[in-house]
Amino acid sequence: MPFKHFLFKRWGIALPLWSLICPLIGVVLIMLAATQDSGWFAVLMGISLITIVLAAVHHAEVVAHKVGEPFGTLILALAITIIEVSLIVSIMLSESMNESTLARDTVFAAIMLILTGIIGFSLLVGGYKYKEQAYIKQGVSAAMATLTAIAVLTLVLPNYTVTTPGPVYSNSQLIFIAIVSLVLYGGFVAVQTGLHRDYFLPENPAEGEEAHAAPPSTATTILSLLALLLALGVVVLMSKKLSPTIEHIVLDLGAPKSLVGIIIAAVILLPEGTAAIRNAYRNRLQTSLNLALGSALASIGLTIPAVAIVCYIAGFRVTMGIDGKSTLLLLLSLFTLNISFGAGRTNILQGIVQLVILATYLFITIVP
Repeated sequence: MPFKHFLFKRWGIALPLWSLICPLIGVVLIMLAATQDSGWFAVLMGISLITIVLAAVHHAEVVAHKVGEPFGTLILALAITIIEVSLIVSIMLSESMNESTLARDTVFAAIMLILTGIIGFSLLVGGYKYKEQAYIKQGVSAAMATLTAIAVLTLVLPNYTVTTPGPVYSNSQLIFIAIVSLVLYGGFVAVQTGLHRDYFLPENPAEGEEAHAAPPSTATTILSLLALLLALGVVVLMSKKLSPTIEHIVLDLGAPKSLVGIIIAAVILLPEGTAAIRNAYRNRLQTSLNLALGSALASIGLTIPAVAIVCYIAGFRVTMGIDGKSTLLLLLSLFTLNISFGAGRTNILQGIVQLVILATYLFITIVP
């Protein structure tokens, strides 16, 4: 794709201008949001948010192409999760809550949207276009085993501890679980990037047009990485600005307030979700699964320790355990995915199953 703008002519930066301009427009809109509260401005921010998500996906793919797998998908997962942690912690501190369910609700929503939504759509799109898609069983199995353990320890086990009444960990238990989460996530990253990196490489690396393209230059990669971080930050800030508007719409419709958390989590996950689905469409299912499962692991493995530190220092009481129906849906999602990823190849039916669970999760949230 030829570039004719001044950045390419002067510095050889091969990036479309729209991918650099859209995040900057988002920054301007965020600065204007303090003085604007009209409906049309909210619509304008919503449209801008979509363009910024597309820009973030583009920059993520540029960086991933430069560093190769699985480091490219790891960078995107870590970037989004760090920003997600910052958003959760900032809201917790600003609201000065004595007891918070925000971390639990956000993490659970993110996990369910990843397991049933992102993976479901990826399997559906890939299965419809290619009938069957291959992946490396060892890598997916390692990710699923780690994810199952960390999800149950952080979201289910608190319902059965007795040191503190309710679905709450005591301070010592919370610190222990935070350490365990870091150990599990750190172990997974070590396996993914070093000890068994070949488990996470694309099954057919020669497939796809991008595999034959030369990697981007260092200048292009650095600018793309900076633009990616800016875009992700703007996505989170815009989500925070739009959340009151979304909350009013949800409440006006008579839906539970918990739906707001799902909507915000969905917006934050849009860059990763779009990138994962696009990779599945290009018959790069391994890269798609690296993105999705790596994001779910990072979401728990980094969020829970950060929240634990904040709660310990600030004296907050954080509710971690999810309720019975949420536990059932989480275990059902993990169980069906473990079965689906046992054969080494996927088909469209497995995507349909996950999307049905997603629809059930959303419906039960609205109509509990």
